[in-house]
Amino acid sequence: MITRINVGPIHPGTHGVLRLLVDVDGDTIKKVEPHIGFLHRGVEKLVENRMYLQNPVYMEKLDYIAPLAFDELYVSAVEAAMGIPVKERAQYIRLIQLELQRIASHLLWLGTLANDVGQLFTIFMWAFSDRDKVLRLLEESAGTRMFYVNQRMGGLIRDQPPDFAEHAAPLLDYLDQRIAQFQEVLEKNPIFTERMKGVGVLNREDAIRFGVTGPTLRGSGVDYDTRSNQPYYVYKKLNFSPQTRGEGDAFARYKVRMLEMKESIKLVRNALKSMPEGDALGMQIRLINPVPKNRVVTVSRETPRGEGMMYMVADPQRPYRLSIRSPSFINLSVLNHIAKGHRFADLFAILASLDPVMADVDR
Repeated sequence: MITRINVGPIHPGTHGVLRLLVDVDGDTIKKVEPHIGFLHRGVEKLVENRMYLQNPVYMEKLDYIAPLAFDELYVSAVEAAMGIPVKERAQYIRLIQLELQRIASHLLWLGTLANDVGQLFTIFMWAFSDRDKVLRLLEESAGTRMFYVNQRMGGLIRDQPPDFAEHAAPLLDYLDQRIAQFQEVLEKNPIFTERMKGVGVLNREDAIRFGVTGPTLRGSGVDYDTRSNQPYYVYKKLNFSPQTRGEGDAFARYKVRMLEMKESIKLVRNALKSMPEGDALGMQIRLINPVPKNRVVTVSRETPRGEGMMYMVADPQRPYRLSIRSPSFINLSVLNHIAKGHRFADLFAILASLDPVMADVDR
């Protein structure tokens, strides 16, 4: 007998306003139907009615866990449309900010994942406490704790403070040890590993077929990362290495994100050592030239949840058309496929392993 269970839209395990209609036979999942749209704000149309420099504040709300990611993606699209090069020092600082943002995002994901699979509440508190330390460092660099709006065409609104490297070094050392501690506590816990290993398997072929990106894709053994496959800024100079696992299950997606945090720490250290002197400030508003009419640009970036893409048809003063391919929306599409046949309790581990942010889905 099939029973339909309504989960959400306000449920701690659905990571925001996501509603799931789940058909179960006993406690075996037969179908999961995500219902979205509770948060839809029409950002893509809003920005088409505002001038270029008025729009970064909208972009940061697309992913409130990693606001810098879409801010930088939008500004990069405008830079491409205007033909504005990014100053070398600004490229290093942007990379540092984006990788610190990635660590902060993954730490929040780790805490909520542990909570979703019934682990020690200690992990949740540890992860949020450590994320706060990263946000404080980002505040030193960008000026605010959450919505930064620090990107400006050609560079940044404010340069990095002169003592930033001194403050960053001990935190990076601490995070290196802390990530190892997180792994030791979780991976030696048989309850955590049993709830994650072999659960929600997405094989390589299906991952490509569904078009998933980010840790969800790399957890299925596909070595694709925009930072290396379509290099931007100075990732190539800093010897960036994508992190992959071949199992395709929830545990593999967990491992990829843990490895990514370590890789982000390495990138930030190398960027701080190699950063050149000079000017990192973006163009003044009065110096920004109008964009040629009907110029079309497409820009891709590796956000914490996967590949974010922005398609822009430019007008002289504002985007004529803006379309966003958000990673959470695409990754969520595999939920029904990988949840079938599992127990109802496994649904929350599977969903958490996809790391969706609903503002990224309901644009």
